[in-house]
Amino acid sequence: MPKAIWNDEVIAESEDTVVLEGNHYFPLASIREDVLVPSETHTVCPWKGKASYYSLRADGHTAPDAAWFYPDPKPDASAVRDRVAFRGGVLIEA
Repeated sequence: MPKAIWNDEVIAESEDTVVLEGNHYFPLASIREDVLVPSETHTVCPWKGKASYYSLRADGHTAPDAAWFYPDPKPDASAVRDRVAFRGGVLIEA
């Protein structure tokens, strides 16, 4: 089962991930809510749409903008709706 691990703790786990461009997108419901901190950062992908970000925070550690999601993805990327992907030191074990 794919897992997202940050600072030696599992922060997300699901058999229902979507892999897109080499990134595992986890269902939002599978992610520990206590580590997610909304960010003001946004970027735009030409084919997926506008991305929003979360920073991760736990046990005195912070990973700024380490998780991203597409709140309203374009039609070709609809598979990632309500899903979150990770970067910034988050290890994905598939």
